[in-house]
Amino acid sequence: MSPTFAALGVRNYRIYATGALVSNVGTWMGRVAQDWLVLTELTHHSSTALGVVTGLQFLPFLVLAPWAGMIADKYPKRAILAVTQTCLALSSLVLGLLALTGLAQLWMVYTIALLTGVATAVDNPARQTFVSEMVPRERLANAVSLNSASFNAGRLVGPGVAGLTIAAFGTGWTLLLNTLTFVAVLVALFAMKRGELRPAPLLGDRRGAVREGVRYVRSRPDIVLVMVLVFVLGTFGMNFQLTTALMATREFHRGPEEYGLLGSVMAIGSLTAALLSARRARPRLRVLLVALVGFTVASGLAAFAPSYPLFALALVPVGLTALTALTTANAMVQLRVDAAMRGRVMALYMAIFMGGTPIGAPVIGWIGDVWGPRWTIGIGTIAVGLVVLVVAVWLARHENVQVTYESRRRPRIRIRTLPETESEAVSEPVPEAVR
Repeated sequence: MSPTFAALGVRNYRIYATGALVSNVGTWMGRVAQDWLVLTELTHHSSTALGVVTGLQFLPFLVLAPWAGMIADKYPKRAILAVTQTCLALSSLVLGLLALTGLAQLWMVYTIALLTGVATAVDNPARQTFVSEMVPRERLANAVSLNSASFNAGRLVGPGVAGLTIAAFGTGWTLLLNTLTFVAVLVALFAMKRGELRPAPLLGDRRGAVREGVRYVRSRPDIVLVMVLVFVLGTFGMNFQLTTALMATREFHRGPEEYGLLGSVMAIGSLTAALLSARRARPRLRVLLVALVGFTVASGLAAFAPSYPLFALALVPVGLTALTALTTANAMVQLRVDAAMRGRVMALYMAIFMGGTPIGAPVIGWIGDVWGPRWTIGIGTIAVGLVVLVVAVWLARHENVQVTYESRRRPRIRIRTLPETESEAVSEPVPEAVR
């Protein structure tokens, strides 16, 4: 089997990935339908209202992260996912019925967005860490990248399908179609062979588990550095759900088909990045930093795009660089933490990444109302560019950085970081993070 798809050689993961792909298509259909409902049916293109919906959907990541991680480490992850996926299906069903019957009001969408966020906050760390129980360690980075590929394949198909179904049948039916796709994940979870899973040791009932997870992350500057970069990218640069909606409707005056198409176009770059990442045996800090520089350039071009076709074209490198950064960061964190701490660490990671959205989305929505849609992208460009510059200066001055010049070759920066797990600190040499 091609190294790009190595993890699919594991039966349980192959079943899980199939169900997840169907669900990811539905998830993107649901997101587009929800945004269209808020922008065109419940408000008059209010970016502030859309920002509030987005913020409420991600607020639980920030508030519940330590407890969600503890749940992921304390209980069987397959059981957790069965519960959370059922809750997400029910929330989509309710919103679809409200939209279909014409009873939906803005406060109802706010409430459902918050409840969806609670279920997703618990779902994410369990789903992220469940991958390590399905595949062996040497295929973990590949499986993480394939998960991203699946998510972005859904992003490639889902928004376009949503645009067509909204135009043909309405927002409510699109949301109900999303509800049906959750069944695919539930079927996949129950079709797995339990004996072939490699469950991590469960946490048990000891007290102080939440504080233990926080202390562990604080003691790992290599993980903290990755989380800082991901926080700025997620808070200010990754609000595509909001920014593309505003650019499509207010800047270029387009309808649901063109809006849905933007998500699919961006997913071309994201899917390409995920497949390229799947071929890398080991995630590296250099790749993360270069991807963030590329994101700064690409998003800047998108902000200044003079027409809808050029804006759509610019979204391809935006998706490529953003997904390269996120996939690399995710794999770096998962591979470097102890198995018993993985759920709590990944919950904090997701809180840092998605939990910044309740801060960033309303602010960016306000910026869209006051300064215009282009600045909703421009502010992310500036923020990511500045943090990359600050990190680069910090690395250049840090005592563990060595810069060597080799003849007939470009300079190579070698950054010494902590070992991948604390248990390797004595026996293993310090790895080279940038090559």
